[in-house]
Parts: sequence; C-alpha cells; structure tokens
Amino acid sequence: MSTTFLCLALFGALLTANAFVAQRRITPFIIPSFFAGWLVSELPLHHLIWQAIATAGFVGAGALESWQGWLGLLVTFGSWAGLLALRSIAERATGIVEESLASALGTDYRSSWTDETQGAMTVPATADRLLWAFKMQHSDVKVTRDVPYIDDGNPKHMLDIYAPKNPLPGMSPAPVLLQIHGGGWMIGNKKEQALPLMNLMAARGWVCVAVNYRLSPKATFPDHLLDVKQAVRWIREEIANHGGDPNFIVATGGSAGGHLSSLLTLTANDPAYQPGFENVDTSMNGCVPFYGVYDFSDTYRMQVHGGLIETIGKYVLKEKLTDNRDAFLAASPMHRIHSDAPPMFVVHGDQDSLAPVEEARHFVKLLRETSKSPVAYAEIPGAQHAFDIFHSPRSAIVVEGVARFLGTLHSDYKRHGASFNRGTLPPVSH
Repeated sequence: MSTTFLCLALFGALLTANAFVAQRRITPFIIPSFFAGWLVSELPLHHLIWQAIATAGFVGAGALESWQGWLGLLVTFGSWAGLLALRSIAERATGIVEESLASALGTDYRSSWTDETQGAMTVPATADRLLWAFKMQHSDVKVTRDVPYIDDGNPKHMLDIYAPKNPLPGMSPAPVLLQIHGGGWMIGNKKEQALPLMNLMAARGWVCVAVNYRLSPKATFPDHLLDVKQAVRWIREEIANHGGDPNFIVATGGSAGGHLSSLLTLTANDPAYQPGFENVDTSMNGCVPFYGVYDFSDTYRMQVHGGLIETIGKYVLKEKLTDNRDAFLAASPMHRIHSDAPPMFVVHGDQDSLAPVEEARHFVKLLRETSKSPVAYAEIPGAQHAFDIFHSPRSAIVVEGVARFLGTLHSDYKRHGASFNRGTLPPVSH
C-alpha cells in the first residue's frame, strides 16, 4: 500500500512538473506532454481535489505505516504547492491581456465603446461555469446546426450558427464572428472548439458562425482556405436572415484555425483563392488567431523540431519544401503580411508544446512593422496549446479580453464605418 501510494504521488508530481515546463523538443514525448500539461495547467484545483481524495483514501488504508508512505505524502504536499502556484500563474493572464489591449488600442480604449457595447459588456462572462469545465450549453444562446454553405451535400461544407435568443437592443444587425476550428488541418469539427468564446459573444448580442471545411489528407491545400472563403461568401449573402450584419465580420480560430483565420484575413479578395466567386468581398474587419502556425516554410528557423513542417508537407500541401518552397511561402501568414491588414489580436501560450510561441512573437513583430492597424499580442503565462477549449480560470480571462477587443472593433465600426489606426505600437516584449 505504501509503495503504491508513493508511485501515485510521484505520478501526480510529474503531471504538475510537466505543466510548468512542457516538452517541446523530444518528439515521442511532445503529444503526451501536451495532453497532460493541457489538463493540469487549466484545471489545477480539480487535480488537487482528486489528489486529496486519493491521499485520504491511502492514508486511511494505512499507507503511512512505512517510510515509503511518508515520502509519498511529502511528494504529494509538494505537488499541491505546485498546483496552487499554477492557479496563481493563471491569474496573471488578467494583467497580460489588459496590457496587450491598452498597448494596441490605447489606454482609453473603453471610452470608445458605444452605448450598445457598454450594455453588451454587462452580460456575465463564463467564469461562473468553472466548476463544470466542460458544460458548454448557454441558456441565452440558440444554436442552428448543419446549415450548408455550399449546396453539395458534403458535411464538411456545413456551418453552425450561435445567436442570442433575445437580441440585445441596439445590436441589430449583430456583428459576426467567424470561428474556424483547428486539428492539424486533418481532424476537428465545428462543434468542438471555441465554445466558451462563441457562447459569450452570442450572449452579448453577436452572431457566431462555426464552419467545417475539407480536411487532409484527402484535401490538399488550399482546399481548406477555399472552403473558408466560401463560408464568407455565404455570410455575405445569408447572415442577415439570421440577424447578422454581413458588413462586419471578424475571423478567429485556434491552431490550424489560427493559421486559416489569419491567412483568410491577409489574403482578402485574392482571386487565386476565390475561383468562381472572385467578386465576393472576403475581407475581415479584424482577426483573433489563437496559438496558430504562421510559417510553413520555417524561414526564420523557429520550429523547435522538424516534425510539424514535414507533416504539413506530406499530408497538407503534398509537396516537399526543398522542391517547391514557393507553395510553403504562399500558405504562410507570416509571408502574406501587408500594410492594409485589419486589426489583429494574436493570442499564444508560453508553454505551447505544438505551435512554437517564438513564431507567434515574430509574426506579431512583422505585423507591427508593416500593418497600419492595431496589433495586440497576449502571451499567456503557463498556457498550453488549446487552453481555451473548455472553461478554466485562464480561458475565462482571455475570452473576456477577446470580447473587449471585439467590442472595441465594433464600436469603431459603428462610429466611423470601419476600424481605424490608433497610432504607433510598441515592439513585442517578453
């Protein structure tokens, strides 16, 4: 019993340690490190509770009758201290997010909010759902599922609409948030990601559209991007029937969705990616990419190992980097930056095992050097990849910050007809 308790205590401590320093370089350990760190870093108090229950059970069964048990108890106390520290680190996101918004939008950015924005921001955030981290239904939000945006019967060409059950006064037509799911361009579904953000924004009067798109290896890039642009075409033509404003759309997404949302935004109205609908306006009023991959070519050598670029080449682009570098560059948001890019809020965790934070930093640096619009960057301490998929203290803070960014963009649009440049931005710092 004592030895078993010690082994369990060491396992718990290993999970806690991994949440502090995720494995990013040794390929066989990257995916296990991600999953373990993802759950522990976002739900440290949940893990402390199960460890406390297990400890009480072992102690009651006599685990402290030998030195192994006492050592296990000491290790457990150390793990608990680490879990409490993780919870404290999560709270640091509050200052990081607010500083990033104030730096990009101005310290008085809230003063630009219209009366409608002020009213929408009084709707409670999702922090009250933290006890039930995976409960995603929202009583104030109605969901319309599986609406085809291309009438070909393909389930990958369908979208879901999240809208307020009772539209807020002054928010009609409602601003639109386009959500693009991640999954390495090969897996994933519109029903699985960004639900805390979409539910919050829909409760605050927005109409959110989550899209499916064709996936690799069956699909070859740019199929993924073409589908997303077709979804934009559908929004322009149909979203008014669902209460949305076809003239105000902001794109968001995580991981592969972070890549696609930023590439969609930076390739607006490029006829090469709009075959048969070249005249459709696919421009965005803003973009919020989460933990994206921004450089398929790895020009700046920021991928910590070669596995991701190799996988993208083999299954997504179906090209070798050494044979067709131009294809990798064309598919990279890092290499599509231009001065007319709309406002962007880039979000990335500093413990991301799957998408290197160094790449996000450089993407933001180039955006700030080139774009005339605001570029906010929040590097979230302690955050793993996909940290925002379920409710957690950290995700609640970040989602609320994104809501403030989106609200500011919409207020600017309501006041001036479009988002506008708020001035010179500071360099990326970390």
